[in-house]
Amino acid sequence: MCMHAYVPIRQFRIWLSFAKMATAPIESMIVEDKSEPEKPVDREKTCPLLLRVFCSTGRHHNMIDYSRGNVPANELQIYTWMDATLREITSLVKEVNPEARRKGTYFDFSLVFPDVRSPGYRMREIGTTCSGQRGSDDGKTLAQARFCIGDYMDISITPPNRVMPMMRRRPY
Repeated sequence: MCMHAYVPIRQFRIWLSFAKMATAPIESMIVEDKSEPEKPVDREKTCPLLLRVFCSTGRHHNMIDYSRGNVPANELQIYTWMDATLREITSLVKEVNPEARRKGTYFDFSLVFPDVRSPGYRMREIGTTCSGQRGSDDGKTLAQARFCIGDYMDISITPPNRVMPMMRRRPY
């Protein structure tokens, strides 16, 4: 299925035409989305990858925890595939973390990856799931989140009885 989007060629012309109250047509172009739909991974024939997951209650780990070749102590190693969803990873975390099984527990997922501009790491939020509720990020895959083999996953687990800050505290 082809996706089309209207992309303005020259936004300043549009602004200029409105500013002058001109009746000139707005220029736009139809662009075909060239991305192919994800092909499902044959999990019987494809070797899984190692996903190194670090969970913390209430907030993400500090980026200092990932510096100088160190990682946080509470590592969970998951062998999975690039088509694994955030919901699937949530289920695996709940299997080993009893306090995360409660309905209404939030899981905030972030990728931790090497920073190409400096010797440290960077963190990028990729989605949120909630136990017992469906959400828009449930079906997001590692591939869609632009996960690269070797990246870490940092998960902030917020139990339902805990008050979440207005701006969820993030060290980045």
